[in-house]
Amino acid sequence: MVGGGQDSFIGAVHRMAARLDDRYELVAGALSSTAERSQASGLALGLPSDRIYDDFISMVTKEAVRSDGIDVVAIVTPNDMHAEPAKAFLNAGIHVICDKPLAVSIDEARELLAVVKASPVRFLLTHNYSGYPMIREAKRLVNEGALGDIRIVNVEYIQGWLSEDVDNKQAAWRLDPNQAGAGGCIGDIGTHAYQLAEFVSGLQATALSAELSTFGVGRCLDDDADIRLKFGDTARGHLWATQIATGFENGLKLRVVGTCGSLEWAQENPNYLLHRKLNEPTQILSRAGVNFDAAARLPSGHPEGFIEAFATLYDEFANSILNNDSKESLLPGIQDGVRGLQFIEAAVRSSNRDSAWVELDGY
Repeated sequence: MVGGGQDSFIGAVHRMAARLDDRYELVAGALSSTAERSQASGLALGLPSDRIYDDFISMVTKEAVRSDGIDVVAIVTPNDMHAEPAKAFLNAGIHVICDKPLAVSIDEARELLAVVKASPVRFLLTHNYSGYPMIREAKRLVNEGALGDIRIVNVEYIQGWLSEDVDNKQAAWRLDPNQAGAGGCIGDIGTHAYQLAEFVSGLQATALSAELSTFGVGRCLDDDADIRLKFGDTARGHLWATQIATGFENGLKLRVVGTCGSLEWAQENPNYLLHRKLNEPTQILSRAGVNFDAAARLPSGHPEGFIEAFATLYDEFANSILNNDSKESLLPGIQDGVRGLQFIEAAVRSSNRDSAWVELDGY
C-alpha cells in the first residue's frame, strides 16, 4: 500500500475490502508522506520493519527484485500522488489498484493510459459504488432492454460535511488545488456520480454544461457542482454533487428513465432497487431469488453495504489476475479514470464560460 497510514479513512477502507474475501495479505507499504509517520503506521499495522518504506520509489525498487515481492499495490494517496506511483509500479510489472480520481490533469491521465496499454499487468480504479449488487442488477436490466430506449439519467451525490469550516487533514488536501487538482467536490464525489451514471446506463456523455460554485469562505475549489449532460442526440442527464448540503450525510442517488420503464437506487438504502414499468405498479426489487454471481455474499435480508461493494472490486480484480482473465468485465479501469478527468476539466471550462456547453472527447 502507498498512502493510507495514520488518520487515513480511505486507507482503512481499502484494507478491510482487501481482507474481506481472503484474497490479499498486506505485506509492505510506504504509508505516509513522511518517513516517521510511514514507519509508525507500518508498525501499527504489524508490517515487518524491512518492508516499511520511506517513499514509494524505494518501495518499488526493492519490492520488484525480492523473490517474495508484492504482486499488487494499492495507491490510496491524495490525488496528486496517484499517477507517478502508478506508473512506477506498472513499469516494474506490479498490478495496480488506484483510488480515484486517476490524476490531477487530463495530460497526466493520458500518460498513465499509455503506460497501462503498454504493460502486461492490470489496473483497477476503485469506483466502488459499481460493486453494489443492486447496481449490478440495474445495469443488467438496462442491458437487457427492460427500460426501452434511455431518455434521462439523473444522478446526485449530496454531502454536508463541508457546510461549515472544517480543520482536518481530510478537508485540507481536498480543498488544495495543488493536491486535489482543478476540481474540489466535483473531483472527490462528482466523479463517482459520473462513473455510476455511465456504468448503469451504458451511455457515454458527449457534452456538458456546468456551474461550479464555492460557498465556503476562502476556498479555492468548488464545493457544489450543478451539471447538465448530453448523451448523444437522444438522452439527457443531470448531475448534482455537493458537500455543503447542511444535514445530509452521503446521499448518492441514481435514476435512469427509459421509454417503457425507469429505475431508482439510493446508496443509503442500497439493498433495494425501484423498478417502475409503464402502466404498472412500482416493483421494489431485492436480492431475493436473483443470481448476482459473486457480487453478493450474504443471503437476502442481510444488508450488504459500502465495504462489501469495495471488496467486490478487490475480489474480482484478484480473479482477473489469477485467472489471467482479459475479457471485458464490470471492473472500472483506466478508461473510467481518463473519462473522469475529462469530465472534471470540461466542467471547469464550462463553468468558467458562464455554463457554456463543452464537448467531452473520447478517451
